[in-house]
Amino acid sequence: MSSSYGRAVREELRPLTRELRHAIPDVYRGYRELHDAALQTGTLDAKTKELIAFAVAVSKQCDGCMAAHAHSAVQEGATPQEAAEAIGVTFLMNGGPATIYGARAFAAFNEAYVAETGDEPPR
Repeated sequence: MSSSYGRAVREELRPLTRELRHAIPDVYRGYRELHDAALQTGTLDAKTKELIAFAVAVSKQCDGCMAAHAHSAVQEGATPQEAAEAIGVTFLMNGGPATIYGARAFAAFNEAYVAETGDEPPR
């Protein structure tokens, strides 16, 4: 797979985020604590929580969130089929826009999957 959608989005946002983080470090520190608390394993495992965040990112049409949670979901062991099914739920909840952002999210997920596992996603 030659797509670099997810990586390109993360790289584009990295310097912008860094600049804002330097301007409001306490806010970012608080957000990081919330992020870590919300995504830690509890009754739901971290993979499931990342897939939920991934699906919400599609619903919110947030390219940066889709790329970040695609990457994290793969690191937690999510498969392309699990990502596709999570995206499918966003179609139900969001209609047409989810078909566009879902395709972007799936490209980011598959890119992260290949980078992490070295395997091509099943077609």
